[in-house]
Amino acid sequence: LFLAKRVGPKENRNGNFTDASLRERKQQDREERLSLVLWRKPLLTLQYSFLETLVTLKEWTGRLWQRRGAVFLVLVLFSVFSMAYSIEGAHQKGPHIASVTLAAYECGSVNFPEPPYPAQIICPEEEVVQDSVSLWTIMSKVRLEACMWGAGTAIGELPPYFMARAARLSGAGPDDEDYEEFEEMLEQAQSAQDFATRAKLAVQNLVQKVGFLGILACASIPNPLFDLAGITCGHFLIPFWTFFGATLIGKAVIKMHIQKLFVIITFSRHIVEQMVSLIGVIPGVGTSLQKPFREYLEAQRTKLHNPVADGTPAGENWLSWVFEKVVLVMVCYFILSIINSMAQSYAKRLQQRKYSEEKTK
Repeated sequence: LFLAKRVGPKENRNGNFTDASLRERKQQDREERLSLVLWRKPLLTLQYSFLETLVTLKEWTGRLWQRRGAVFLVLVLFSVFSMAYSIEGAHQKGPHIASVTLAAYECGSVNFPEPPYPAQIICPEEEVVQDSVSLWTIMSKVRLEACMWGAGTAIGELPPYFMARAARLSGAGPDDEDYEEFEEMLEQAQSAQDFATRAKLAVQNLVQKVGFLGILACASIPNPLFDLAGITCGHFLIPFWTFFGATLIGKAVIKMHIQKLFVIITFSRHIVEQMVSLIGVIPGVGTSLQKPFREYLEAQRTKLHNPVADGTPAGENWLSWVFEKVVLVMVCYFILSIINSMAQSYAKRLQQRKYSEEKTK
């Protein structure tokens, strides 16, 4: 018995050393992959990104060919949804709600002519009673679009759920860094000190212990930690309809109304006018900045009443140029992030291949 007590700690220490060295090696590999970006290693990043694209296309071509029937069904459904989307109007939720709000207060009505609504918003020709537009009227006008957007975000939470669920059922670690980070967080739950880790653990405990209502609460309140809920639900084998039902209700009903209400209030006429007035208070440049914004709002009002009017104020050109450049920068950043991510994925393939070769030796 005495010998067993003396030997046990040594074995534990060796095991801890092995785990520590393995964890340290994984951390080094992760840092090496994260350093593979265009502004540090442009040629290598482009090469790895191109190779990862070829590998991914080859893998997915084989998988899709094996499931030809399911692919055909998905294409049919996608065509139907695309037709419905084109009928409903191709617009983003936030800008569309803002445009409808501004137009409703200016026109005094939400009965915009269809067509061209929703592609273009113009005031109705018939006389309307001023101040007849209420908050509830605008919410009812954009409810369907906002609900569809919320349902789309709920569907986007399914991949982490299925990935974590499959990994738990198979007992094998998936090729996903978020899931590896989640498992490490569970192992270090007792010693967690930083706020971010404790917040993630709080979400995990809420989802695991409360179930449907916990998932509903996390999905309903806008927060950056809900991405962890899908992994948590999959890891603890929470039933699919419990997870997806709560997520769908939370995002497509509750959270959608919260965000919709916030956008409508923010872009109400008196709020917008107050914000433009506050711009003029800025010392030095306030007046010069205030003028193009006022001209832009006046141009929008004119366009609502007379959409075929010629001539565009200089302020609108200036603001449109700025908005175009902002969108262009966002698109460029998105493309760069895709290239970096593909290159890092290929680097991870090489590292895993190296691990496999070392194990077979």
